[in-house]
Amino acid sequence: MRDRADYLSAIGESWKEQTLLNIVRLRYSDAPTFLDVSSIISGYTLQGQVSAGAAISSDRTTAVPFRLGTIGAGAGIIDRPTISYTPMSGDRFTRSLLHPIPPAAIFGLVEAGFPADLILLVTIRALNSVFNRSSMGGRSRSADPRFYPLLEAFRRLQLSGAVSLRRERQGQDEIAHLILAHGLSEAVTRDLELVAATLNLQLGRNRQFLLTTGAVPRNEQEIAVLSRSMMEILLELGQGIAVPEPHVAAGRTSAASRTVEAEHPWDRPFVRIHAGPAGPADAFVAVPYRETWYWVEDGDRASKAVLSFLMLLFSLAETGLPRQAPVLTVPAN
Repeated sequence: MRDRADYLSAIGESWKEQTLLNIVRLRYSDAPTFLDVSSIISGYTLQGQVSAGAAISSDRTTAVPFRLGTIGAGAGIIDRPTISYTPMSGDRFTRSLLHPIPPAAIFGLVEAGFPADLILLVTIRALNSVFNRSSMGGRSRSADPRFYPLLEAFRRLQLSGAVSLRRERQGQDEIAHLILAHGLSEAVTRDLELVAATLNLQLGRNRQFLLTTGAVPRNEQEIAVLSRSMMEILLELGQGIAVPEPHVAAGRTSAASRTVEAEHPWDRPFVRIHAGPAGPADAFVAVPYRETWYWVEDGDRASKAVLSFLMLLFSLAETGLPRQAPVLTVPAN
């Protein structure tokens, strides 16, 4: 059991370092690289030793020519595991990093209790043509003035229990409906009306809205979700890195588009990543990249929560493709 706990801890630390390193690499226009732990095989070796020591006396008057000094024995078990890594490539790389996260998976997290405002802020580009802020070069833009109030309304509705998800199968396809319950209070009713007005939804007796992929809905009973891919999310996170000024002056990267001084909290970095010649010993995670250290502080709960949330998003982005298992030759001693 202790071995399993040690392995889990090591894999978790490795995943955090890999994620942070790839965020930094993308910030410097470098290609990301991902390795998955495909298998861990424990290998135990039993080692033993026996030792003895004696002290010889040079005193001629001593009846015994030597004295036995020490004698001992010991044994130990050493664990030398065989760890295999599989690089993410081909179809799996494309579908895990480049395909948008499915809308049903995003709102499934909302139904599961994860903060709706944070989930939608990180994963959504637009809802029914109401756009989120984007820091990517080709589509850089400010958020629609209605988007942030929409996030806050969704969060309040979530806390009141007025948001749920219904999934069903139609042939080979799975469809999902977002259900907005009837007003449980005046405050809930106001938030429902705000969401409906912002997204141009018709609040009738049947408050079920079909979740689809796209920017423009076909009717007033549909929510068109333009979601981000994992690559887009990593690029957005990289815009919050406090890169050294000499790196910007040398043209190695651009200045941060998300800063902690931004007026609106949602315009600030999702994760605060610091940079310097050396990382602190008590950092939550720290990685070196080209003679500079980058880290997230252990006392920054908000940044830690987003990084941990990323691991769940990677799982949601998986498409169910079978992984290629490594071929291992394990010694039998």
